[in-house]
Amino acid sequence: MAEAVYIHIPFCTNKCYYCDFNSYVLEGQPVMEYLKALELEMEKTVKNNPPAQIKSIFIGGGTPTVLTPKEMEYFFTSIHKYFPQWDSHIEFTMEANPGTVEKDKLKVMKEYGVNRLSMGVQAFQDKLLSYIGRIHTVEEVYQSIEAAQRIGFENISIDLMIGLPNQTEEMLKESLQKAFQLQLPHFSVYSLKIEQNTLFHTLYEKKALALPTEDAELQMYLITMEEMLAKGYNQYEISNFAKEGYESKHNITYWENEDYYGLGAGAHGYINNRRHENIKGIKPYIDRLLKEKTLPRANQFDISIEEKKEDMLMLGLRMLDGVTFKQYQQLFKEDMQVTFGTQIRKLVQAGLLIEDETGIRLSKQGIIYGNEVFAEFISL
Repeated sequence: MAEAVYIHIPFCTNKCYYCDFNSYVLEGQPVMEYLKALELEMEKTVKNNPPAQIKSIFIGGGTPTVLTPKEMEYFFTSIHKYFPQWDSHIEFTMEANPGTVEKDKLKVMKEYGVNRLSMGVQAFQDKLLSYIGRIHTVEEVYQSIEAAQRIGFENISIDLMIGLPNQTEEMLKESLQKAFQLQLPHFSVYSLKIEQNTLFHTLYEKKALALPTEDAELQMYLITMEEMLAKGYNQYEISNFAKEGYESKHNITYWENEDYYGLGAGAHGYINNRRHENIKGIKPYIDRLLKEKTLPRANQFDISIEEKKEDMLMLGLRMLDGVTFKQYQQLFKEDMQVTFGTQIRKLVQAGLLIEDETGIRLSKQGIIYGNEVFAEFISL
């Protein structure tokens, strides 16, 4: 039974230049209709797959904090209605952007059980933020975090990005130092990916995007790892760093390939060896639920035992603790070193994996070249 819930709120104040997430500019959108459709999806979903005690909830987007306090109250009431049993140590995360977390919204979030904020900061230079299409300023970062802390939020994570156009090592170091001064318990640091259907992709195709070289981006990542370690943050996953006890429970659900509900337009879910993807458009999503009264599936398929084995290694190896032989044996009743012995030996010899008596994990080189490791476990 699933113990984790992901819910997608696809509205944003604007579309960032690099973003290919399923998100839409808020103005003119039928927000309340969407929330009503979302509530109906919750009802239908839990009827088919009743929830266990919920250990984590993650509200992603888009920018969920563009909802008004009244819209939030409706939304959170739906969550409590259909997922009523919560673990006493539940992690309830809401994504937020600086400048969208006013006092009234924070109070509603706190009242309904949100206890973790994941804030999209990306950089600490106004010029760079403007260049990538973010509409917040560095000052708004400080204001938003201070407002959240005043309301009582302690578990706050911020996202930073590397490999941005016109970004230098010095700019990254400045961003890291300013981030550390906030004394937050968790940071996520992601490399820019140029995705289709984004402004950055158009500029890239025209050779008009001043990206750092691969070597420069790699150096930024190495700097990030070194600085995080020096400040006492444990790198527990390729892109994530935390003080002890503040690792993201919800994201670990994904990396450990466990079941989770996926609700909302474009959301993905995984329950009982079956994955699904919802339709992305706002109106089609609303119509499917409110008019046709059916689940808004764009695609769904069963996961074979072979795929599940591969997923366990590809996802589990993202975490720096790796995958243990015992975990694999308990789940599949077979020896990982037999099933994947060829791949493991190849990667160990290449210096990308470390194998000991308990299991396998990425080496430092493996962390840097993780995609090459993961590719070895994909069936052709």
